[in-house]
Amino acid sequence: MRRVSLALQGGGAHGAFTWGVLDRLLEEEELEIAGISGTSAGALNGAALKAGLIAGGRGAARKRLDRLWTHVGEIGDFRMLPWIAPFLPAIRFWQTASAAVLPFSPQGIAAQLYSPYVFGSTWTNPLEPAVRDLDFTQVCAMAGPKLFISATNVRTGRIRIFTGQDISPEAILASACLPTVFQTVEIGGEAYWDGGYSGNPALFPLYEPDLPDDIIVVSINPLRREDVPETPLDIQNRINEISFNSSLLGELRAIRFVRRLIEEGRMERGRMKAVNLHLIADDDLMNTLSVDSKLAPTPRLLARLKEAGRAAAERFLAEGGPKIGLEGSADLKGLLG
Repeated sequence: MRRVSLALQGGGAHGAFTWGVLDRLLEEEELEIAGISGTSAGALNGAALKAGLIAGGRGAARKRLDRLWTHVGEIGDFRMLPWIAPFLPAIRFWQTASAAVLPFSPQGIAAQLYSPYVFGSTWTNPLEPAVRDLDFTQVCAMAGPKLFISATNVRTGRIRIFTGQDISPEAILASACLPTVFQTVEIGGEAYWDGGYSGNPALFPLYEPDLPDDIIVVSINPLRREDVPETPLDIQNRINEISFNSSLLGELRAIRFVRRLIEEGRMERGRMKAVNLHLIADDDLMNTLSVDSKLAPTPRLLARLKEAGRAAAERFLAEGGPKIGLEGSADLKGLLG
């Protein structure tokens, strides 16, 4: 049995890529998932994965993930209130038709003007039904993989890790609270935003001694984009991607530093965790997707991302899988420059 921990990034509807990755990994009977750290969409995926594993093992986990993303696909657009849902087909038709003749993005204009607070107390979180559909006695169970959920404290800017009985529907919603789209989530008198600002995902909870040295990062935010953004929406999207990747890159530098100290004999083996890092990603695909697709989880998009995730996991299992338990398969030098 090869034991691994999973670190699952957030990225809105693009989290369906991680759904596909997990769907394929769960087919590997010799792969044991011992720990999960998730942020935003990664938190939803992690919670659904654990709930399914506790409920009935690998098959139940795959069904639980399918159910989660079916719910997400029914939302239509994270910025839409429920009463707008019947008009979504007409809105999408207008967006598609106008995109061919207008020199700007109608979606981009909406993103610049939209605030979840303009609706006051009538606003409802579109993700809440999908989150509350999870069985939190399973999500919080002591058995199964350890689960860690990241959120960002609005007032301090610090990361908070929810684990065990502290994981609640509110904790998941806080982890996924992109402040330009969702209203702030209050927990215990503190305000929280998306965990991606402080850890996307956080790796350090997975350094616990009883967890394996092998960590598989499922990345859905491109580390590199060839095109320099010019439109307001593309600029804001890239700012968010850079911000959301910065904490991860910092932790990767720390992993590389510790491994170098051990390899050079300047640190005794066993004093600190020598992480074997693995990476599953498809930056080429993510570079082709529009900014708005992160906020518009159409069933067609989700199905495409799921298949891409399965394919990326298949490539990893063929190329990096044999290295699990022996060494890392991710090119840290290439990632960090």
